[in-house]
Amino acid sequence: MIFKELDGGLSVIDNIKVAGAKEGKYGVAVIVCENSDASAVFTSNKIVAAPVIYTKKVIENGKVSAVFVNSGNANCFTGNQGMEDCKSLVELVSKELNIPEDEIAISSTGVIGRKMPLDIITDVASKVFSNLGNKPEDSLAAANAIMTTDKIPKQCALEVTLTNGQKVKIAGITKGSGMIAPNMGTMLSFIVTDGIMESKDINKALKIAVNKSFNMIVVDGDESTNDTCLLMANKASGVNIVHDGEIDPNFQKALEYLCIDLAKKMVKDGEGASKVIEANIYGAKNIDESRLAAKAIVTSPLFKSAVFGGDPNWGRIVSAIGYSGADVSADTVTIAIANKNDEVDLVKDGKILAFEGTDNLLRAEKIMLGEEVIVNVNLNKGEAEATAWGCDLSYDYVKINAEYTT
Repeated sequence: MIFKELDGGLSVIDNIKVAGAKEGKYGVAVIVCENSDASAVFTSNKIVAAPVIYTKKVIENGKVSAVFVNSGNANCFTGNQGMEDCKSLVELVSKELNIPEDEIAISSTGVIGRKMPLDIITDVASKVFSNLGNKPEDSLAAANAIMTTDKIPKQCALEVTLTNGQKVKIAGITKGSGMIAPNMGTMLSFIVTDGIMESKDINKALKIAVNKSFNMIVVDGDESTNDTCLLMANKASGVNIVHDGEIDPNFQKALEYLCIDLAKKMVKDGEGASKVIEANIYGAKNIDESRLAAKAIVTSPLFKSAVFGGDPNWGRIVSAIGYSGADVSADTVTIAIANKNDEVDLVKDGKILAFEGTDNLLRAEKIMLGEEVIVNVNLNKGEAEATAWGCDLSYDYVKINAEYTT
């Protein structure tokens, strides 16, 4: 077995301290992981939050010893004051934990365009500093503290057996429920391994994992201004993850599994979501086209609405694929709807099989009533494939976002 799942979130990692606290909608989480090599990926939105700008500068040195995260306020579109607020919070962390300011990353999530309520955040932070620990409840408290419209905290931890038989651990927490269409919604993810990796190798491994996970999920198609995924390696195990310049393939697979697990938890917890959608594209010309087609399906408001209503309207699937930018032909495409127990072709090699009253349509309707709807599409244009995940679009999504700032 390459890896096994562990309980406890970030607490499975040695030489780490973590805590979180919340007062009303304002939360603070702190992760202390001293002298870690680190790298991160961020939103590609042209409007970016102050903490993203600040942390990008910190990451340039490849070292992170602590992460400060607040929820309830995005500190975005806040001008020079937003940067000053970042500096104030970093100074606070540095003073409390005796950590150099240039090794402290900062991240925020919440309402855009509102001044950071420093007095409230600082008050909550004081409770966090006094409760730093390395128990499962400490990791859970941090995962809870960074939630906004999330209904559940999201964690994952793994023990990985490398190709040479040595073992390392990797763990992460994340938040995200709405404004999810990462393009590296509000999506924040903080991952730690106890292995030894340099910043350049962390960056390489993380980008591969993110492109297969966080960059392949959609709740509503809105890309956040604050998206951040940070990976730290604190060297506590004394085990090298990189050998002869190559990242251990078992570690890479485990990192991808962890990121996909956290990503799927986000879409399952999507704002107002009642069903999860998995879109699998096969037979694309290349990987870029397969990803475009998969994401188009889980992004389509029409198809997401159909999933909510239990309607196997495959016309909305083929329409989404058609405008995705991927090469597709009506004469050759195959579209199927599935769950874990059944799969039914709606269109096979361009031939429609799901007419009104057909067994194919009746089976598809039953599948669409479940909590997970799988869409399998073969473009029959090549060998590339990709998977994207999303959720249905419900009445509750509109209600949640109509009342978000009030």
